[in-house]
Amino acid sequence: MEKAAFLEEHVFTDLKKIAHEDTQEDIHFFSETDFQTILQRVEHFGIGIFTITSWLDGKAHGVCTHEEFKRKTTDAKWYKKAFLTFKTATPGMSYTASYKVSAKLLAR
Repeated sequence: MEKAAFLEEHVFTDLKKIAHEDTQEDIHFFSETDFQTILQRVEHFGIGIFTITSWLDGKAHGVCTHEEFKRKTTDAKWYKKAFLTFKTATPGMSYTASYKVSAKLLAR
């Protein structure tokens, strides 16, 4: 199974993607509520997150990476804290992330 198919089937299922005009095919925008669900699912499966980008009015508002927090991509502490910081500062944003899905998960 490919990374995109795994994410669609196990992480993004039942969530509403937000349309964005200049989005690449592999980048998906989600509301604050749906992104919180994604973070729970990512933690459950042990999927890593490289970056989280917050978006406001169609423009990138902020970016956080696991390197800034000096954590591994699979350490839930960094992405939960980054998300909490974003949503507390400016509620109602949309979010994207770049994910790392292990070969073991893809082989399932």
